Amino acid sequence: MRILGIESSCDETAAAVVEDGRFILSNVIASSVKEHQAFGGVVPEIASRQHLVSMVPVLDEAVGVCGGLEGVDAIAVTAGPGLVGSLLVGLMTAKTLAWLSGKPLVGVHHLEAHLQSPFVGWPDRPPPEPSFPQLALLVSGGHTLLFHVTAPRQRILLGATRDDAVGEAYDKAAKILGLGYPGGRVIDELAATGDPGMYPLPVGLRHSGDLDTSFSGLKTALSQLVSRLGDERVDRDLKHVCAGFQQAVVTALLLKMEKALDQLPVSQLVLAGGVAANSRLRADTEALARRRGLSCVLPPRSLCTDNAAMVAAAGQLAFDAGERAGLELNAFASSTLSRRGGDLSLCRR
Repeated sequence: MRILGIESSCDETAAAVVEDGRFILSNVIASSVKEHQAFGGVVPEIASRQHLVSMVPVLDEAVGVCGGLEGVDAIAVTAGPGLVGSLLVGLMTAKTLAWLSGKPLVGVHHLEAHLQSPFVGWPDRPPPEPSFPQLALLVSGGHTLLFHVTAPRQRILLGATRDDAVGEAYDKAAKILGLGYPGGRVIDELAATGDPGMYPLPVGLRHSGDLDTSFSGLKTALSQLVSRLGDERVDRDLKHVCAGFQQAVVTALLLKMEKALDQLPVSQLVLAGGVAANSRLRADTEALARRRGLSCVLPPRSLCTDNAAMVAAAGQLAFDAGERAGLELNAFASSTLSRRGGDLSLCRR
């Protein structure tokens, strides 16, 4: 079965065709990050307009591999969470295509899609198989969520950030350090050659009894460190400052993962989300899995950020569960997935 996935929740316009929920036949992404860099973050109105410009060319390229829309069996689209104006471009496109073609339509939760990204691959590079139960860490610009996953689409939320998400913390740190937007990749690259012990920074909620995280205090500590050092010294020791910041972030995440592993049965560690591309987090998660005798599944870096292949994969699971969407399917901005007990189903059965 081939599913066309459509993604437009933020600043990437994406379309993909995925076979049997696992094998990528096409995965096309048009990013508008350059249009937002001058503003230090995503501007919703600009993002929406760029989706309008990019959607049709991206779709044409994606479905070209299977002879057009006639070559797909169903259409999956991100309904939320995200920027409502951006989401509506993808939603209206998907609903129009479904109405004109008679193809089934499925709504997808954006975070559920991210959690499927480690299990999607290419025909010549088959993806790994999921193994349950899992401990899954979803880290992105807007979310930091730790789940105990017992079966496909069956999970318990163990912990979440109390304030800034990890990706948000990286972007704020980059702004403090004058590194521009987006900040995650450049901090990761600088930190790779720095000494994290030269400028240690505090680890949020290190001794809390729960599995929540916090990064707003780290941002404040970094700002105070920069003020104390002065511009000249920060410029000279920038890689060491970045290394100290990254060490604090990754340590906070790994501590909560270790604590969860002490409490729950787990056979597989899973990373997902944009920050899953971070080299230090990937390496430390793999090392944790080895120490615990667990398998570890990381998404390819190209599938960490927003893409439509993960939407199609999540759409396959929803389709197999009997979910179908009507033309009343609407966008939503906030996430129910981050609420304990939140429902993943977007469509009627």
